[in-house]
Amino acid sequence: MTEAATQLSETLFALLQKETFCLLGTTDAETGGPAANAISWIYAVNPATLRFAVDQRSRIISNVNTNSTVNVTLFGGGTVNVVYGHAKVIKNELEEVPFKLSCMDIEISFVRDAMFYGARISTEPEYEKTYDKRAAAKLDNQVFSAMRKA
Repeated sequence: MTEAATQLSETLFALLQKETFCLLGTTDAETGGPAANAISWIYAVNPATLRFAVDQRSRIISNVNTNSTVNVTLFGGGTVNVVYGHAKVIKNELEEVPFKLSCMDIEISFVRDAMFYGARISTEPEYEKTYDKRAAAKLDNQVFSAMRKA
């Protein structure tokens, strides 16, 4: 395990310039317990800020509005990294997207390598879209374009 950093490394920043599978951890607004969600509409605005989009009906929004402390678990570079920070809604509705998404920024507090000693990730998690591939690619392009304008 390595020392915590206060921003993304070059490797993580590069990883977060394209669609990336990760886990977003929040505190549940109702129970106060941990909540986890898989997301992929996320990218690094700069080494100190992450931006992501979620459906406006997502519990993530009420969770963040109640407690802004979040973490993002990323699999890349042969390891597991956890980014800790504070999230806030920066745009209630993204324009030029066919359904209602909210956009949030995470101000990074610190980044830690969370992989246990003496091991490395040999195969990173993969996923595939289970609906029309062209429609998925078009939607992804619309969402990332709108997020960059937010």
